[in-house]
Amino acid sequence: MLAKKTQYALKALTYMAELHQTGPILIADIAEKKKIPIKFLESILLELKKAGILNSKKGKGGGYFFEQEPATVKLATIMRLIEGPIALLPCVSLNFYKKCADCNEKKCGLNKIMIEVRDSTLKVLENRTIQDLVDN
Repeated sequence: MLAKKTQYALKALTYMAELHQTGPILIADIAEKKKIPIKFLESILLELKKAGILNSKKGKGGGYFFEQEPATVKLATIMRLIEGPIALLPCVSLNFYKKCADCNEKKCGLNKIMIEVRDSTLKVLENRTIQDLVDN
């Protein structure tokens, strides 16, 4: 299940992508339009800025804007940034791998099935972008 933080990040990014050509967008506008608590949104947007997905401008006409084109920002990137591993088990994660202490991965049926789940999920998330959220 997606964490509320990830849901808010995707809602905010979708809204920003819809207005991408209009310039920087105020946090207060995003929070109001998407019903996201402003303090929570501030931390999310700051995280996205630190990752190079967004940037910001201070002062009059300021706000947040995409540093990258929305059509190039993969959903998998956002998911990993906000949520952490996409895989349901650490022993099948590509970017956050951790061996299970009590398991033999070569004989573990759960490991094999979770690899299939991970691969299927990644097939979608690596091939969809923020712009796809707007277009659908």
